[in-house]
Amino acid sequence: MGQGVTEVRGKGVWTWKTPCVSLHPSRLTPHSLRASNGFTILEILIVLFLLVGLLGIILPRISLDENLSSVGRRMVGTVRSLQSLAMSSQKTVRLYVDMDRGLYWPMILDGNQEKIPTDPTWATPLNFPATIRVSDVLLSQGKKESGRVDLSFYPTGRIDPMTMHMMDTKNNILAIAIEPVTGAIRMSDERIEPPKPLVIPERVKPLLKTAGQ
Repeated sequence: MGQGVTEVRGKGVWTWKTPCVSLHPSRLTPHSLRASNGFTILEILIVLFLLVGLLGIILPRISLDENLSSVGRRMVGTVRSLQSLAMSSQKTVRLYVDMDRGLYWPMILDGNQEKIPTDPTWATPLNFPATIRVSDVLLSQGKKESGRVDLSFYPTGRIDPMTMHMMDTKNNILAIAIEPVTGAIRMSDERIEPPKPLVIPERVKPLLKTAGQ
């Protein structure tokens, strides 16, 4: 309760009361106010900064742990994607593979010019992991173990024949073979050699000529 102060002025008596001041501090401390309102912006920013730092450490380790199987599946997905792109755009798409630098990228043939696909994925060439390399590529022109090769995708859905062999640091092999007519893709952990040309026996050749006539 407040204490009164009495003053006598002339015939009247005037009384004032001072407000009651508590000597006990308020229970709503800054800590309790912060707890009731959640985290401060500074605390949230610190947590986000720590999360970004952890991701920067973890993500490179994940990319380095890529194996032949994951890279092979990615390459098969690339082939299927570019096949669909050629059919939808009705333009020939060419996939370039630089075996020396470990890069690959597609280009769309537009007349006499080559254009980068509009998909942001292909804004820059993609690279194979540092632990995996393309050892050789078998094309209709022959076998190449270095340099740059290309694979064409046509608006009809047909793909140039190609067999790619990749190796990791432990000399494990992954082969990817593309069948040109059906577009079937086969993966194997062993080398896939091109089929040998069919040899017609000499005694059968006269029969074939007779049948043709």
